Amino acid sequence: MNDPDPKGELQRYLQIARDAMVWKLDGLSEYQIRRPMTPTGTNLLGLVKHLASVEFGYLGPTFGRPFPELVPWFDLDAPPDADMWATADESREYIVGVYRKVWAHGDATIAALTLDAGGAVPWWPEERRQVTLHRVLIHLIAETNRHAGHADIVREMIDGVVGLRPDNDNMIPGDESWWQDYRDRLERVATEADQRRR
Repeated sequence: MNDPDPKGELQRYLQIARDAMVWKLDGLSEYQIRRPMTPTGTNLLGLVKHLASVEFGYLGPTFGRPFPELVPWFDLDAPPDADMWATADESREYIVGVYRKVWAHGDATIAALTLDAGGAVPWWPEERRQVTLHRVLIHLIAETNRHAGHADIVREMIDGVVGLRPDNDNMIPGDESWWQDYRDRLERVATEADQRRR
């Protein structure tokens, strides 16, 4: 069956991923949301800040619809990774607030344009720079879900909270003991597979 509203469906999938990203911050301290959890510094609030930056560009200047507010991490003299972490002065409320304003701006762009509306991504190579809203929405859904996956892992490492959203963890039912047995089984399988291939 064909979807009667393909643009709405794409926007719905983007919004599900946006909401998941913001939910990953719930119930954590300022330290926990900023704590670098990987050797490359991946942290939850930085992921949200980065996605605000991504939407800022793809649903703004790409279609000649610049975001109306100045955002300091877009300054030309900002460090190259300024969108991947929050300063001590940039509160959770501020970063999430910017993300929500960027959503609203992006949603207005989506509403104003048809899926085949053309734009240009200035930071892409010349041969791929020309895009449609349809292509940008697919790109944003992929990008947001990629980082939501990072956020899933980082959040689980912080406090064990897992899942897609508060009302649907999308996990196999099991208590802490079940999960420990499961993990132990996977560890044994990994060890056995490694030993067989030596």
